[in-house]
Amino acid sequence: MNKNDLAGKTIVFLADGMADDPLPELQGKSPLEYASTPCMDRIASEGASGTFLTLPDGFPTSSDAANMSVLGYSLADFYPGRGPIEAVSQNVPLGPDDVAFRCNLVTVVDGILTDYSAGHISPAHSKELMEALQKRFGSDKVTFYSGVSYRNLLVLHGKEFSPAIGFYKPDSSQDRPVTELPWTALDDTKEAIYTAAFLQELITEAGAFLEEYPLVAEGKCAGNAIWPWSPGRTPKFPAFAEKYGRKGAVITAVDVISGIGKCAGMDVIPVEGATGYIDTNYAGKAAAAIRAIEDHDFVYVHLEAIDETSHEGKLELKLKAIEDFDSRIIKPVMEALEGRGVTFAILPDHPVPVKLRKHTRTPVPFAVWGPHIEKDAVTYYSETAARQGALGYLTGDQLMYTVMNIK
Repeated sequence: MNKNDLAGKTIVFLADGMADDPLPELQGKSPLEYASTPCMDRIASEGASGTFLTLPDGFPTSSDAANMSVLGYSLADFYPGRGPIEAVSQNVPLGPDDVAFRCNLVTVVDGILTDYSAGHISPAHSKELMEALQKRFGSDKVTFYSGVSYRNLLVLHGKEFSPAIGFYKPDSSQDRPVTELPWTALDDTKEAIYTAAFLQELITEAGAFLEEYPLVAEGKCAGNAIWPWSPGRTPKFPAFAEKYGRKGAVITAVDVISGIGKCAGMDVIPVEGATGYIDTNYAGKAAAAIRAIEDHDFVYVHLEAIDETSHEGKLELKLKAIEDFDSRIIKPVMEALEGRGVTFAILPDHPVPVKLRKHTRTPVPFAVWGPHIEKDAVTYYSETAARQGALGYLTGDQLMYTVMNIK
């Protein structure tokens, strides 16, 4: 192979939920600053840094919106809601009158939403519960679909349903009474009013059903309620290749990111054993990225584990997930492609402070190292250091144009 034979190609390492706040127990450092991240630091020290707005006001503080922003898709023009994006990922066909919701299996105790993930319910238990829900409540108007762990789908069929529904994100609403978290109509149309009432009744009946279902009643799993959220109709994105003139690929364990990739016409590369948690197949993801860059111009390597540990409020696991991303994915990829001209970028899609256990709109730090990037004075990668970077504060599709060197 020739030196710089991959020049002009880009790998983005997306660390979901990695950005955080300074913590007293980490001597005033953020988890990112405290963790050992030599490869991320090398990208920053050999390249240039800046900050990027992923979650503008007026849109949900969710990973679908944030990752669409990272990839340069205007939320005002193209944001469809989480449900339909994940439906695309699961190859669930949506008719013109269908409304798709992301549908978490959650845990409710004494009227309090205690866990957005039902204890990271196993795929097998989740599948059994979703199939039981479909058998009990499925109809020509209602379909439940099993996804990965707690991440499932609910689709409502018919002109009487509307996506104009107000909701609370379950991972941002833990430890709150369910009565404070209603589903509401966002407009005064009869469809929105009917949909909100229909959902509330379905959620109540599904919760009663799950409480008595053997898996739950016998204490084998904690998925005793459903939580539909982020509804929408069939998404319509411009193709990534048409927008940027680049052939793109996505490597991820979760439907929301593969769904965005599919909506954008990117190749979604499956990795056996990728789980969306700290037990994911790190080596498999790294190997997939190394292979993918040979016949793609842009590869998006997404890791969900950091986000999940942040929502759990588990600082030690967040530190481990950050260090594992650095040592078990970024390091082998960079070592395998050393000297071949690839541009590397690192960033989170949004912050998830472990003390808050939910997403915030704070702009995220990014660093880029490539043949076209002029080195700045930043010597390590962190939330604080990136604010001093020469690339400044970016919005919209400026980040993608920067990392791919599109003028």
